[in-house]
Amino acid sequence: MIERVAGLDVSRETMDTLRQFEGLLRKWNPRINLVSLSTLDDLWQRHIVDSAQVFALPNPNIDHWVDLGSGGGLPGVVCAILAKQHAPNARFTLVESDKRKAAFLTVCGQELELDLTVRATRAESLDPARADIVSARALAPLAQLLPMVVRHLRPSGVALLPKGKTYEAELEAARLEWQFEATAHPSQTDEFARILALKDIKRV
Repeated sequence: MIERVAGLDVSRETMDTLRQFEGLLRKWNPRINLVSLSTLDDLWQRHIVDSAQVFALPNPNIDHWVDLGSGGGLPGVVCAILAKQHAPNARFTLVESDKRKAAFLTVCGQELELDLTVRATRAESLDPARADIVSARALAPLAQLLPMVVRHLRPSGVALLPKGKTYEAELEAARLEWQFEATAHPSQTDEFARILALKDIKRV
């Protein structure tokens, strides 16, 4: 049986794993506040689908995906779950400096049998990853985020960065110091949000 999540065909096994991850989020959230309490009633749409649409954008021929500031595994764990079906050779590195959240991510990787490595440190401290994809959700304004993104993105890679209604202002501010090719993809979960796909990122 095929179902769809964020416009992507998923198998029953993939859907079951996404639901299992949702359960882990709900179980751990009271202890370490992985997502805002106000969003728990709509966790599937606000967080799972919102993260899944990030995976739906790039070409599935992915070798290495790095997720910065992974927090509750959004979008990193969700994308790793989808990759098991759609990009089975992809490996994921989730970067999270909060040790408790990093522990949660490690449990997710083990219990959901995902090809991911958790690095419990700051992105600036890691050796460059040369990733095909770098993602970051709700981590920092774009101008502050790009130095970390560029550090870990291979020259031919793509940054996938979900942004809210201020995305245009963030793009404008970032272009004072950076040049890049940007595509703003409409969000499926928020009419005012966009997923920015950035490539050819260089300092001005």
